[in-house]
Amino acid sequence: MPCILFLDKIQPKCVKCEIKLINMKAYEKLLLENKAWAREHVQVDKDFFLRLANIQTPEFLWIGCSDSRVPANEITNTAPGEIFVHRNIANLVVHTDLNLLSVLQYAVQQLKVKHIIVCGHYGCGGVKAAMTHSDLGLINKWLRNIKDTYYYNRKELEAIEGINKRADRLTELSVMDQVMNLAQTSIVQHAWKDENRPTLHGWVYGLTDGILHDLVKMDPNTPLDPIYQYDFT
Repeated sequence: MPCILFLDKIQPKCVKCEIKLINMKAYEKLLLENKAWAREHVQVDKDFFLRLANIQTPEFLWIGCSDSRVPANEITNTAPGEIFVHRNIANLVVHTDLNLLSVLQYAVQQLKVKHIIVCGHYGCGGVKAAMTHSDLGLINKWLRNIKDTYYYNRKELEAIEGINKRADRLTELSVMDQVMNLAQTSIVQHAWKDENRPTLHGWVYGLTDGILHDLVKMDPNTPLDPIYQYDFT
């Protein structure tokens, strides 16, 4: 009987397969898990991947942290194709970040997403690093955006006892700033004016309990400070 190690999810059926699995490199195990994952989906729905290949119509754009513990699909219990995802260190929306802006433009103008979610998480290493005076090289320039949030909220933050609680509050404040940064883009304002979408959301994920916390929501055409408001007439 042929070996079926590469057909089933890491459950070897013979001694030779078990030895092979033990000696397998980490990346090879990922490829094995992929085969099992794809096989399981086809067993349930033989056309699952054919549908995904032919159309992409997500309702949500997710701007999250690169942290491996915060995968968008898993924590929202959604399937592939339901969320368009962009991730970076500490889930920032920076007006000079052409990568993010390209994702944003595609999601809003082409995919026609109805909601954009900025999702941070408690215990964020990027937020904690921004609170220090450490010279971290290139990432200093990125974390400067979080330092600015700290600067403008210094009085509130420094009244909080405990570095972890202070960092968690800074995480919340930063997420709210990123939602505002989204609203200040011409991409979002165009869609607000022409199609009355998308709604913007700021969430924070709890690493210790797995719960998403809803912090802020901005409906289309929420009033902004005039200096950030574009005139499309």
